[in-house]
Formats: sequence, structure tokens, C-alpha cells
Amino acid sequence: MNKQEKIDFVINTLKELYPEIPIPLDHKDSYTLLIAVLMSAQSTDVRVNKITPLLFQIADNPYDMIKLSVEEIREIIKPVGLSPMKAKGIHGLSHILIDKHDGKVPNDLEALEELPAVGHKTASVVISQAFGVPAFPVDTHIHRLLYRWGFTNGKNVVQTEKDAKRLFPEHIWNDLHLQIIWYGRQYSPARGWDLEKDIITKTVGRKTVINEYYKKKKK
Repeated sequence: MNKQEKIDFVINTLKELYPEIPIPLDHKDSYTLLIAVLMSAQSTDVRVNKITPLLFQIADNPYDMIKLSVEEIREIIKPVGLSPMKAKGIHGLSHILIDKHDGKVPNDLEALEELPAVGHKTASVVISQAFGVPAFPVDTHIHRLLYRWGFTNGKNVVQTEKDAKRLFPEHIWNDLHLQIIWYGRQYSPARGWDLEKDIITKTVGRKTVINEYYKKKKK
């Protein structure tokens, strides 16, 4: 199988497995998505989805959010971890959205990255999922899988994103990054990984990764 055949195999397999792609974080608009993605840093989507309804019941827009103090936001979001930094970020970005963007979330990567506590990955998720702008946010699952599949050297997420954008057609980026995330969770996790169930890695995977897997299994 040459590289292009491997890429086509991955795209087609993911399309078959996930014809309908669920969005991992519950939200109803670009603002609630931005807050949910910010909260998901070093936390699970399941945990975030339990906490966001409590926060959005009180404040689901920047105008209501700034009525809360940083401390009040922190109390509500405490279970997701890193709550002091996240609460400060949520409060600060809500102010900026009102002052600079008429209370609306900008659909521009650079403007989003200027907001407190919003990094490149968060901004990419928002423009992709809220506005349909082609982006390829790289999380730990995508980083791990593109390395396992031999599509990147896996040195850092910046390189992985560059490689993903180079290899895959732009019009499928928004679906593909979500399909890879779901696949990683279901079939190719970091822990408790069963290569027999991981059809993509088994078929196109990097030889060193597959050999390492079987070596560990023998021990």
C-alpha cells in the first residue's frame, strides 16, 4: 500500500464507521461552544458536559457571564480542573467579546487566539464547529493516531497539524478531525489498546509501532 492508498483507506474507513458525526461537547451556539472547549483542556468531555449546563443555566452569553465574579464562576466549574485559570479566562474573554466584538464570538482564528485562555486548538475547534471554516484541531487522540498511522513524526502537535493539513483534502478537515477523535477513543486508545480491534492501525500502521505492541504483549 502506498501513502495515498493508506490515506484513502483511512478516510473511507472513518466515513463508514461515522457517517453521522456527533459533536463531543454539548453547546447551543458559538459562545457556549467556546466556553465548553476552553473548559475541556486537560479534562474529559463527559465531565465538561456535566458542568456546562449548571453554568449556562446562569450565564449562557457574555453579558450574563460578566455579572458573575471570577470566584463564582470558579465555584461552578471546579470539578473540571484548572478552575482558577479557566474562570479567569471565561470572565476575561466575556469582557473582551462585549468591548471589542459586540458580544459576539469572532469567526476569525487570530481574533479568537487573542482572547484570554484561548489557544490555537480551542480557536480551531470553534471556527470549525461553530462557523464551518476548514480547520484541523489536533488533540491527544489525533496526535497519537497520526503517529501510529505513520502520517507524522509525532514530535509535537504543531507538526502533526501541518502534516494533517498537507495530507488530507481541505473540504473534509472538519468532519475528519472529529471522526479521528471518535475512532481514537473507541478503537485506538492510549491505554488498554487492543490492536486486533484497531483495523486502521493494523492495516496501515507504522511498523515500529506494531512491532512494539507485539513485543509488549509477549512480556
